[in-house]
Amino acid sequence: MQRRDFLGASAGALAGLGLLGIGREASAAAASVANPLGVSGGRTPVTTLNTRTLGFRMNNGVKEYHLIAEPVEQEVAPGMTALFWGYNGSSPGPTIEAVEGDRVRIFVTNKLPEHTTIHWHGILLPAGMDGVGGLTQPQIKPGETYVYEFTLGKSGTFMYHPHADEMVQMAQGMMGMFIVHPKNPAERRVDRDYAFMLASYKIDPGTRRPDPSEMLDFNLWTFNSRTFPAIAPLVARTGERVRIRVANLTMTNHPVHVHGVDFRVTGTDGGWVPEAGQWPEVTTDVAVGQIRVIEFVAKAPGDWALHCHKSHHTMGPMGHGVPNMLGVDQAAATAKIEALLPGQHYMEMGSNGMAEMQDMAAMAAMMPLPPNTLPMMTGEGPFGPIEMGGMFTLLKVRDAQKPGDYSDPGWYEHPPGTVARPADSKAFSGIPT
Repeated sequence: MQRRDFLGASAGALAGLGLLGIGREASAAAASVANPLGVSGGRTPVTTLNTRTLGFRMNNGVKEYHLIAEPVEQEVAPGMTALFWGYNGSSPGPTIEAVEGDRVRIFVTNKLPEHTTIHWHGILLPAGMDGVGGLTQPQIKPGETYVYEFTLGKSGTFMYHPHADEMVQMAQGMMGMFIVHPKNPAERRVDRDYAFMLASYKIDPGTRRPDPSEMLDFNLWTFNSRTFPAIAPLVARTGERVRIRVANLTMTNHPVHVHGVDFRVTGTDGGWVPEAGQWPEVTTDVAVGQIRVIEFVAKAPGDWALHCHKSHHTMGPMGHGVPNMLGVDQAAATAKIEALLPGQHYMEMGSNGMAEMQDMAAMAAMMPLPPNTLPMMTGEGPFGPIEMGGMFTLLKVRDAQKPGDYSDPGWYEHPPGTVARPADSKAFSGIPT
């Protein structure tokens, strides 16, 4: 699920240029040529949820990368796939990692059915490398490969996306992260460095392609084009310093909330925030086209929720034109409706809230979902349905998690007496209310 190694797995060879993606098991000889962010560099590589870091090669002191814009078929969650447009086989595309001061050369091959470009959001560079089709460069036509080349003058968290027919191309999932590490390995050191992008889609039940004309009525809210429980957890050892980089290319803001910690916003897509300008938060609002970088020390072990605090954004495909049945007794109508539907079962919903829908097995038996869609809320925890979906995942902090171990440790085992429990009525009788 996660290929956190800086070199990534496969970059895709560019014919005639031989660009290499060095794998996790790269030989020492290969790593010595193309791994300035290895252990010897003293920097922590970025772990991008559910995707990887792009490989590169060194060519006379220049780091060369290869991005391929192409159609992508990808799982959104178990039981649902989508036909996105992305880069190098995924949406979002692989993360580009480099170091402040690097000279980079990025080849972009277009395998889409229409022209495209790439804009390097937040990176300061010559105007002719800015990637705005028609303004700063010709469009990259299908089958063409263009090359961008510039020097990375500052460290920080940035992203890449098209500036060509972007209403369609960004709505289809074309985006990716661009991380520039500080030149000094000791500067802004953390133990774990995570990244993900916020994206929203309108994919009608039974279909697989996002609707590019949608502006407001989205039904899929995702981290890295996946919904919970397909989103990978963030893992840390108790006491480690953790950084999370969040980029937003949806059409609305997202208040990202982390349980179990208080954090500081240490960076934006404009650069690092000086320590004097930081203050403690547990929720940070990431507006449209923005990036927020947060940092904290993982002090308390447990399974902590990390999610958008807009409640509808932690739900799956929804209908927005349904009547409000809360408090309405539907029992009298149920028998009459079933009489009109021979052989079919009608399930009344919403009278007492939506939690009654969370018995997934019973729901599936009585009301099968349309093909290639999801229930509104998904995911089972150790105590039952979690009743969250969409922009939701877990921060898993463990005392025993080894440094550098990113594997899922499973559910947290609570010490005795530390879980909320039913109370005897005698225990609270007489308390003023």
